[in-house]
Amino acid sequence: MQYTNGIGRHAGNLRWIGIFPVGGFIFLLLLIFLRPFTIVNAGERGVVMRFGKVEDRILGEGIHPILPIVTSVKTLNVRVQQNSFKADAASKDLQKISTELAINWHIEPTKANQIYQQIGDENQIVRGIMTPAVSEVLKAATAKKTAEEIITKRTELKQEIDTALKTRLAAYNVIIDDVSLVDFAFSPEFSKAIESKQIAEQEAKQAEFIAQKATQEAQAEVNRAKGQAEAQRLQRETLTPELLRKQAIEKWDGRFPTVMTGGGSLPMININPQDLSERNRN
Repeated sequence: MQYTNGIGRHAGNLRWIGIFPVGGFIFLLLLIFLRPFTIVNAGERGVVMRFGKVEDRILGEGIHPILPIVTSVKTLNVRVQQNSFKADAASKDLQKISTELAINWHIEPTKANQIYQQIGDENQIVRGIMTPAVSEVLKAATAKKTAEEIITKRTELKQEIDTALKTRLAAYNVIIDDVSLVDFAFSPEFSKAIESKQIAEQEAKQAEFIAQKATQEAQAEVNRAKGQAEAQRLQRETLTPELLRKQAIEKWDGRFPTVMTGGGSLPMININPQDLSERNRN
């Protein structure tokens, strides 16, 4: 009997030893399936929900224990994101404009639970909040300017759209970091009219430049003529008969022409011998 009991106890111990690995494997499967923890990655915030109800706490980056089945966590991206939007609008002078905007934005990290509760995830924020806001703000901004002003005052229009979007989306805890006007497209007829106007303006500027240049050259000719006339007048006033005789004497080499035409006269007249003697002494 004692031998039999010993064998029975040994068999029972073996059964318990065999149960431990199986139990550990089942427990590991339960951990994997139930996941009593959650991981919030860098650049994210965790929205905690208990039986689907959003709680006040927000999970930061890292690993966090949770109660399986009862608690669930939805992560939201709080990094700066960029989305492009295309919208049609009309200018003050009723020109149709197709505009493409690129917007950098992010959600307020400390309001992630409210954002998810009121709006949803990132896709719902873009579709439900940002897209209609961009369309309305763009239409309001372009309606204040003519098509020409939209082109020439692009920076001013960009600032106006930027300010309006920041104010509008701040109520939803969505922060606008920057707005870029990527492209403007007008109707083919208006684009051709703008091109023709620019060509006409360039031609007008060129013609004005040519006219100004001709006027300046004519004025320069007048000034040169006036200068020459003034120089001649001064020369006439200063050239006395005595000065002319002195200049003739200084240029004479002392020889008379060997050939003289009939009725000709010497090139130097009224030469005073005293002047010659004084010149020789000098």
